[in-house]
Amino acid sequence: MKARRIDGKKIAADLRENIRKEVHELSEKALVPGLAVVLIGNDPASRTYVNNKQKACKEAGIHSVLIEYPSSISEDVLLDKIQELNSDNSIHGILVQLPLPEHIAESKVIEAIDPKKDVDGFHPINIGRMMTGQDAFLPCTPFGIMQMIRYEGIEVEGKHVVVIGRSNIVGKPVGQLFLNENATVTYCHSKTKELASYTREADILISAVGLAKFVKESFIKPGAVVIDVGMNRDENGKLCGDVDFEEAEKKAAYITPVPGGVGPMTITMLLYNTLISAKNS
Repeated sequence: MKARRIDGKKIAADLRENIRKEVHELSEKALVPGLAVVLIGNDPASRTYVNNKQKACKEAGIHSVLIEYPSSISEDVLLDKIQELNSDNSIHGILVQLPLPEHIAESKVIEAIDPKKDVDGFHPINIGRMMTGQDAFLPCTPFGIMQMIRYEGIEVEGKHVVVIGRSNIVGKPVGQLFLNENATVTYCHSKTKELASYTREADILISAVGLAKFVKESFIKPGAVVIDVGMNRDENGKLCGDVDFEEAEKKAAYITPVPGGVGPMTITMLLYNTLISAKNS
């Protein structure tokens, strides 16, 4: 029996419709949520992602500002612009598209953003609040994964969650969010020995390693929930995830496809965080 596909496109569309309605209600009270996106350089993947954000904002009725700089911009000029956006009452969310040029310290840039406008959920204050189970802006991809799990009615409490990957953007925070929901969480990474011995114990398996079709059927416990965060290209240049979908689909109970799984949820949660920031203002 094939796994049930978790349709990220449909879940995102439903959530975005609710966001659009709330944005419209706020707009009628003369409060239009505003998002500023800062793009440095001309990385094609970053530009595509930013364009998708701009389009999603327009569809939701969110005021969106794109600020572009060449990759030669100085760190001081960028930090000054962030302070200006922090003081701009028409902007409720600030997002600096990563990665940044080597001469700019990512940590300095993230910490310069007002935590109340940190809709990416990367500021140490928001990370600390998330770790201690307080209200915070949550990183968008992990937040989106949790929304998918809730939408499907998948039980989390008491389940064993195994996360492959320990990045600050996905791996670490997604494990913490499951821990906050009373799951037992195991982190695996490039230094983990006998990786499959851990993944085969997972009720919920999350892969965020960036290796095409890395997770095989032999990694998966029968009836597991498999969440694929990867966005890779296979040997034919076709978009694929970290999970060998055709193999995994035969063994899992639920699985996210690539594309159309986790991807649409990331921008959706960015819109949601911007809406919440506007409400909090």
